[in-house]
Amino acid sequence: MAAPGAAGAAALVQYVVLRGDLARSWPLGAVVAQACHAVLAAAHAHGGHPDTAAYLELGGAMRTVVLEAPDEAALTVLAETLKQHSIDHQVWTEQPENVPTCLALRPYPKDQVHQHLKKFKLLK
Repeated sequence: MAAPGAAGAAALVQYVVLRGDLARSWPLGAVVAQACHAVLAAAHAHGGHPDTAAYLELGGAMRTVVLEAPDEAALTVLAETLKQHSIDHQVWTEQPENVPTCLALRPYPKDQVHQHLKKFKLLK
């Protein structure tokens, strides 16, 4: 028998949206680092949220979806849309260049955020 709340925790997903233009022009390691920074920033900023705690408790069963925004403008529009709908997220801006590269939502039940992300394709 599953622990109370386990079904809800299993339904949690963390969405990460990387700029596709950078994924095709930057070294792979640099792009991966941007995603790592964004995810850690979101986990740190929203670590007190029960969904974040439940997600981290999942360990190897965590579900992360990495999507692609075509360019900086699309990433910026997405960030503004998420802000307008009070969806917790962090935009990672690479310094000293001051270039927004990636954003990560805190973990959410998919049905609460998917409508804002469905136009983005999986990163390839």
